[in-house]
Amino acid sequence: MIKAVVFDVGETLIDETRIWSRWADRLGVPRFAMLGLLGGMAAMDRPHGDAFELLRPGLDVDAEIAAWAVEDPDGLRENFDEADLYPDVRPAFAELRRRGLTVIIAGNQPPQAKAALERMDLPVDAIFTSAEWGIEKPHPHFFAKVAEVAALEPAHICYVGDRVDNDVLPATRAGMMPVLIRRGPWGYLGSEKPDAARHATIVDGLDTLPGLLRPA
Repeated sequence: MIKAVVFDVGETLIDETRIWSRWADRLGVPRFAMLGLLGGMAAMDRPHGDAFELLRPGLDVDAEIAAWAVEDPDGLRENFDEADLYPDVRPAFAELRRRGLTVIIAGNQPPQAKAALERMDLPVDAIFTSAEWGIEKPHPHFFAKVAEVAALEPAHICYVGDRVDNDVLPATRAGMMPVLIRRGPWGYLGSEKPDAARHATIVDGLDTLPGLLRPA
């Protein structure tokens, strides 16, 4: 029996369109080029960071982020806020908790993401990021930490994410129930992979989760 549902962040809960559009503006390239390259990285199983190298060879992304913060200290820059939350997130969280399930957010995110999520006052039991744990998916220690904070055996945990490599496969190896959401380039492309069909339950939105995990 599933007792806790743990969620990834980017393109699972947060629509990253505005983030990547701001990056395109920052780098002085068309937004279509930025978004298209990200889709290409997903299709080629390459990290999204490779898009920066193609657009601006030799770019030091960390240095660019630091400079951007100095130039636009009050802007969102590479961050997100309430306006980026997918509309099905709040009702799905509320319904999962109504049905007695623990709801946790835990994904690969920088330190400031936790504060951004906390400001949204979401109906969740806890929020964690890879930055505070010092470990990122798909490392097995990340999923061991998920089980630790949920205080449950892995078999009682459902992990929801948009990527096969970072979410479905490592959650499966950890003994959890993986759910792949068809959202964002990695989600749509990943849903066609044999590993997705073999290991994960595939959903088109978070609204189907409550009935899937614990019927009313």
